[in-house]
Amino acid sequence: MSDTLLSPEEFEAALRAVGAERYHNLHPFHKMLHGGQATKGQMQAWALNRYVYQSAIPRKDAALMSRVHDRDIRRVWIQRILDHDGFAEDKGGIERWLVLTDGLGLDRDYVISMEGALPATKFAVEAYVRCVTDGTQLEALTSCLTELFAPSIHKERIVGMLANYDYIGDDVMAYFKKRLDQAPRDADWALAYAKANAKTREQQQSVINILRFKCDVLWAQLDALYHAYVAPGHVPPGAFVPVA
Repeated sequence: MSDTLLSPEEFEAALRAVGAERYHNLHPFHKMLHGGQATKGQMQAWALNRYVYQSAIPRKDAALMSRVHDRDIRRVWIQRILDHDGFAEDKGGIERWLVLTDGLGLDRDYVISMEGALPATKFAVEAYVRCVTDGTQLEALTSCLTELFAPSIHKERIVGMLANYDYIGDDVMAYFKKRLDQAPRDADWALAYAKANAKTREQQQSVINILRFKCDVLWAQLDALYHAYVAPGHVPPGAFVPVA
């Protein structure tokens, strides 16, 4: 690694290059899911396991906020918890995800229990929570930079699922539609924070590395799904077994 500080433009380009190489829109399971090749059982397995990740986001953000002494940052960051847990009339992203799992025919209590989730999913998600809890504040606040790449994958999901699966209705796409506005807002803030606070080449590299790690967390979840439900089809004991 060079000791030369990257310009803001070079730093942003380096971050975006991580997504171009490592974001999970490139994963075979993602392409199968959005391209119409997934069975309903594989769709159910994906939504069930993804709930583990969705439900962990407010826990991750609450742990992060407990470490931050800057009130202005906490005032910004609390919106992320409200986005997922809900506030007032908005029931939040976790509820919208459960509308999706309802629509796929999964029992809501079973989804919430996470009993049928893959062990690798649980390990990957908790690794993300732990990295935000134990990493530097710079790393913790910029680990969400995968949101830079999220709108494109949400658009693919909305179009691909509605076009290719007759059991998917517009109502169950509400989570992804909401994130089309929320993700760019979150990404813009995190990118600006990274540029302003990564003041050494080492700090810039730590942000790049944490973004790679977050991409690995998302990729590992799809690896686990592919291994269990596509090829070779090894479902671990106690994990969800599709009937369709």
